[in-house]
Amino acid sequence: MSFHLQPHRAKISLFLIVGLLLAGCLQPEEAPLPDQPSLSSEATEIPEVTPGVNESDLVFLSIEENGYAHLFIFHPQDFPLTRITSGDWNDIAPALNSDRTRLAFASDRDGFWNLYVMDLATGNVTQVTNSPQYDSAPSWSPDGQWLAFETYENDNLEISVVNVETGEIVPLTQHPASDHSPAWAPDGRHVAFISSRGGDSDVWLANLDLAGEERYQNLSNTPFASENSPLWNYDGSRLLWASISQTVGFSGLYIWDAANPTRAAHWVGDGIVGAWNENASRVMAVVSAPNQTFLTSYDLEGNLLLSSIPLNGRVRGMDWGFAKLTSPLPAVFAQAAQVTPPALWAPAVASGVEVPNQRWYVVPIENVQAPYPQLHDLVDESFNALRLRLILETGWDALASLENAFVPLTTNLEPGFEEDWLYTGRAFAVNSLMSNVGWMVTLREDIGAQTYWRVYVRASVQDGSLGEPIHNAPWNLNARYDLDPRTYEQGGEYAVVPPGYWVDLTSLAAAYGWERLPALPTWRTYYAGSRFTTFAMTNGMTWYAAMQELYPPEALVTPTRVLAPTLTPTSTATYTPTPRPTRTPRMTFTPSSTPTITLTPAPPTPTPTPPTVIP
Repeated sequence: MSFHLQPHRAKISLFLIVGLLLAGCLQPEEAPLPDQPSLSSEATEIPEVTPGVNESDLVFLSIEENGYAHLFIFHPQDFPLTRITSGDWNDIAPALNSDRTRLAFASDRDGFWNLYVMDLATGNVTQVTNSPQYDSAPSWSPDGQWLAFETYENDNLEISVVNVETGEIVPLTQHPASDHSPAWAPDGRHVAFISSRGGDSDVWLANLDLAGEERYQNLSNTPFASENSPLWNYDGSRLLWASISQTVGFSGLYIWDAANPTRAAHWVGDGIVGAWNENASRVMAVVSAPNQTFLTSYDLEGNLLLSSIPLNGRVRGMDWGFAKLTSPLPAVFAQAAQVTPPALWAPAVASGVEVPNQRWYVVPIENVQAPYPQLHDLVDESFNALRLRLILETGWDALASLENAFVPLTTNLEPGFEEDWLYTGRAFAVNSLMSNVGWMVTLREDIGAQTYWRVYVRASVQDGSLGEPIHNAPWNLNARYDLDPRTYEQGGEYAVVPPGYWVDLTSLAAAYGWERLPALPTWRTYYAGSRFTTFAMTNGMTWYAAMQELYPPEALVTPTRVLAPTLTPTSTATYTPTPRPTRTPRMTFTPSSTPTITLTPAPPTPTPTPPTVIP
């Protein structure tokens, strides 16, 4: 199927004129005459429905599993979470049209990111755009003829619209900032979207009937928060979005009232993605824990209506509507629902190694540069599988050089890391030097009182076949050194959204069982405390339990030499039994009837000078 990727030159439609107006190319007086055809329609009349009692009142989600995102349908009471697409590709950003018969979404199933439309009655899929550039986040026009979407052009995310039938594309924004996640209002004359043109990610509103700077309005205007996923209710009277606050206020879902545009949006509940039900009386919310995602629901007063439902992966989009599905489901849906995702890796115990007293060893990881290139024998296969997958996704070996892998008990890490997971052999730290040369960026995510990070690695090929553009402004940890008291106190500041295509290492690592760790409470003034490079496979264990897999209990509680807290040339030796593991110049054991166990392979012979760690 071929598509016209530029507007027809033979006739200029009203929509092209509107697009030119929005791009600032024409003035309002150059608008078309009233008798020309209109491309906006009246608000679609939505039937009243009782939420939660009809199987057709469905939630459409895109959920990652095994590193790929697939589409699912769900009803809170009557319909279990059911997969409707499958394959070694990604299907994201589902959006229902006004009559609830078609579902638009973005997919890289053909090797590049394009828009598709699915007929819900049959499951048949039709491709809408066809280009190597990234196209995603579709939003239907009220008449169902057009899709607003985000597209990557000139090293930047912009917003365009496309005719679903002809493929005709008209650009709507042309700005050096990142413009993405459009939401077409039911009146057809307004488009809400996310933009970093104000310095960070805010919700902006474009009025298609205005020109110049008057056309745009910043609805959220939050200097120290990052907004995402705007969505109108059925009559356009309210706008829902998600916000992650970095200083004061609450992260979660907010509702803006169009009848009181100058009034700030009000908080309704926790969530990183939200969706309205048909009559806008309830909100479905995706809630993010540090390493887990949940689905829940609120009324407009913030009362919890649905117990949290754990999901298997990160949510890449959601919509909620009174969709009509056949019974039984179309064959293509039923086939996808029966797919069992394969295991990505399996542990394998090193042959010829005896495990004394039910303890484990660390084993080498090949062709990796690290001070101690070793990992726990039960997790090294997962690391190797993740490494190969990251090579496939990025086109280069980003895990060939690590800042740290296993750290022996006799090695001191920096202050605050006395109980770091690197000591267990169940963690690794990627090389932070990649961020200095522009091959890795970090986005800040505050969850509760703790700060976490989402790490992106740059794809080696920048033709759209690998990775995705980054949508929101990353966090610049190095800005604290700019001699600005404000940036020092907040531990950095937002940076410009970097150009290019990137792979979400945090999300991909989670598919292989590796969790991100929270920053230390002192991270704002202590750079190493950010811990943005470290991933751990805890398997639900405590740090002490994980340590006991490698060391006998007496090695963790033996009285050890404690140096005096002074910078004197000679330390005063004191012997103090410590209730927590401490680092000693060499391994010591309390004499007991139990033979002393020698670890194999033995750690390198310690010397007074600790080993050099790659910065």
